[in-house]
Amino acid sequence: MNRQIHEIMISGAETENKMANFKDIIGQEKIKSHLQEGIRQQKISHAYIVNGETGSGRRLLCSALTKTLLCENRTEQGDACGICKSCIQVDSNNHPDVRFITHEKAGISVDDIREQLVNDIAIKPYSSNHKIYIIPDANKMTEQAQNALLKTIEEPPEYAVILLITENAEKLLPTIQSRCVVLNTQPLDKNAIKQYLIKNLQMEPEQAEIAAGFCQGNVGKAIHFASSDDFYQMKEETLNILKNINRLELSEIMTIIKGISQRKGRINEYLDLMILWYRDVLMFKVTKDANILLYRDELQEIAKQASTRNYEDIENIIKAIDKAKVRLDANVNFDTAIELLLLTIKE
Repeated sequence: MNRQIHEIMISGAETENKMANFKDIIGQEKIKSHLQEGIRQQKISHAYIVNGETGSGRRLLCSALTKTLLCENRTEQGDACGICKSCIQVDSNNHPDVRFITHEKAGISVDDIREQLVNDIAIKPYSSNHKIYIIPDANKMTEQAQNALLKTIEEPPEYAVILLITENAEKLLPTIQSRCVVLNTQPLDKNAIKQYLIKNLQMEPEQAEIAAGFCQGNVGKAIHFASSDDFYQMKEETLNILKNINRLELSEIMTIIKGISQRKGRINEYLDLMILWYRDVLMFKVTKDANILLYRDELQEIAKQASTRNYEDIENIIKAIDKAKVRLDANVNFDTAIELLLLTIKE
């Protein structure tokens, strides 16, 4: 990976236990302002739920809060200095008063919460005024684990701050939600992401626009795609399917499915690329304006499909792609779900 891209990725992507300053985080201005004002006023909550999709900056917000709370020489703006002993320890994931709750199984068990948080939280901070517990994937806590955590959240020590990172806050018990400050990350403006990619990653404007449109307001996704060697290969494979789907025989479709199945872990990226294609087809059918298309270099084919498909066809295809996502999330047979999707598009 290009070193510059690797360094820039801390601004948007959510790498494991990566620490950042508030100034490093793109967007999420309301959340940053809320947290920094709380730090300045010494009115930090004992528990926060930071909710949003992966790549939206949830972990970076938690790490910036952690680093700033423990900093020995905060800036006037309410940010970490980055150079004191505490900041260096936090950056190296070696601070004695920061705990990341880990788990080996698919879910976070009651034993994980008891051993790593409940039984530890009574021990006072080693070198700071705060002791911070970060729970990545908090929505994976079992109900028993949440109930064990609830007792601690209801009566936490004054120095404790518990940060729950989740992509689905609704999976947390209502009693947990009601006792935490809930911070919901928001999608970023597409043009802001595009300009960021052009300025900081030196991407070509057309590529930046596709990445920004594809990531749907998630700057972490956009940066990931910018640094991914095979993203553009995936895009070309996807467009090749969609441009030729009407000419493909069933045997050829099955061959395509076999190829896609080798990348099951990235199927949602294929499906998102498909949705963007058909949104372009729909938008061109409505407006005849090539300037608003993401795939402007495919104008001829987009115009052709817009003229041969009616509105209902296009909307049904988009719904079929969304339905394929739901089926795959429900662990429906992969080949069957993709076959049904491609046959729906072909028909």
